[in-house]
Order: sequence, then structure tokens, then C-alpha cells
Amino acid sequence: MPFKILIVDDAIFMRSMIRDLFSREPFVIAGEAGTGGEAVRLYQELRPDLTTMDIVMPEMDGITALKEIMRFDPSAKVVMCSALGQEALIAEAIESGARDFIVKPFQPGRVLKVVQSVLGLDDEFQPVVRPGGEAR
Repeated sequence: MPFKILIVDDAIFMRSMIRDLFSREPFVIAGEAGTGGEAVRLYQELRPDLTTMDIVMPEMDGITALKEIMRFDPSAKVVMCSALGQEALIAEAIESGARDFIVKPFQPGRVLKVVQSVLGLDDEFQPVVRPGGEAR
């Protein structure tokens, strides 16, 4: 079963880079948004397994969108994307419910490791099975 990914970034080229990273199984791009408001609407509509969220965007920033999504779905898996030097914003995002963060410019290996960790996948992108036979 593929993992649905929602990509949120106001920069089209950044969405394209993230889309390319998730263009293989077990991932499928469920949707893309360029603003925090679009992100909240699409999250509620699509219920993705993972959302990548830029922090600095027009209209509604990523942290505000994250808070809205977490109010709607406290178990949401959101990974924040930020530029270097935004440590205070990253800390606020983690406190607000983000599962992890990725620093721009992206290193593909780091992005995939974060996603594996957040989704509970092993190096072959299969669910990690805990003792007792239960997937994480």
C-alpha cells in the first residue's frame, strides 16, 4: 500500500525537488499546496500519510498551518522544511507537533532517512515490525 505524500511549499521548484524524491514506490504524491491555507484544506480532504511543510510562505505560514492540521488530526505526520538559520522557528514547529525537520538545501539521503523514521520504515521502505509482530 503506497504512502500518500502532501507537499507544501510556495516555491514551485522546491515542490518539484520534493516530488522527484517521492516519485517511486512506496510513495505517491497525493497533492501539492503553495500556501498554508491550501495545505490545511488539502490535508483535510486527502488525509495524507506524510506532509512536508515549508515554514515561510505567504498568506498562512507553515507553523500556523501545522497547528491547524494538528487540531484537525493530532496524529498527523508533518515534517517541516526550513532554510539554515531558522532554528527558533524549527523549535516552535516541533513544539507544535511537527515530527521532524529537513534543512534546505535538501540532501536526498537525509530527506529519505527522516521520512523512513517518521513513517516507521526500514531501509527497503517496508514497515518496521516490532516484537510481537506489530508494524510500527
